Amino acid sequence: MLSNIKIVLVETTHPGNIGAVARAMKNMNMDNLWLVAPKIFPSADATSRASGADDVLARASVCPSLKEAITDCQIVIGASARCRTISWPEITPRECAEKVLINEPGNKVAIIFGRENSGLKNHELDLCHFLLRIPCNSEYSSLNIAAAVQVVCYELFIASGLQEKVTVGDKGETPLATAAQMESFYAHLYQALTDIGFMHPDKSKSIMRRLRRIYNRVQLDTKELDILRGILRMSQGEGRK
Repeated sequence: MLSNIKIVLVETTHPGNIGAVARAMKNMNMDNLWLVAPKIFPSADATSRASGADDVLARASVCPSLKEAITDCQIVIGASARCRTISWPEITPRECAEKVLINEPGNKVAIIFGRENSGLKNHELDLCHFLLRIPCNSEYSSLNIAAAVQVVCYELFIASGLQEKVTVGDKGETPLATAAQMESFYAHLYQALTDIGFMHPDKSKSIMRRLRRIYNRVQLDTKELDILRGILRMSQGEGRK
């Protein structure tokens, strides 16, 4: 089950941190590492800091954008220590592990870590269902990226030994929508709201961000997404009459 979980690093500046993350992952039996536009990779510094986790580095996937890294994922979680003006549903590392391995196993998951100096940007968190916070000293909450990954991977490793399938009603019968499917839906939603005269250019950014919060919190499955897109198509037809 741990192989379904991607650890995604966004625009990592220091290659040594990539190596340290690979080491932290291998300690916890994880090896699905994705790098989004790293400044330097591959690198001797990364290999040196990996301390024997060279195989994790060798299998790491490198891609130019975060959207590409998460396109097939059904649960997307962004790690951040910073508060945001518009709040995201928050979970701790332990709650994250319980959710993806015990309560909702089998989904493809991405856990995203941002830049060393500034973390994730708002438009990157727009792609996430949850914001992951690591409880720590409120007066000094900045963790080294490898330390943050180690904490999260530890909780995943522990939870992986506690898996038990939970089935309530039709839960789990239809797969959750992937990140790519959700982005297509959001583009359709924006166009439909524009067609019916609800969306205005000066308000669209804030409104769409809040709508993303709503739908990401729900975690739509593919059948639910089809229903909503059918409603949008009907609304667009009415709006053009």
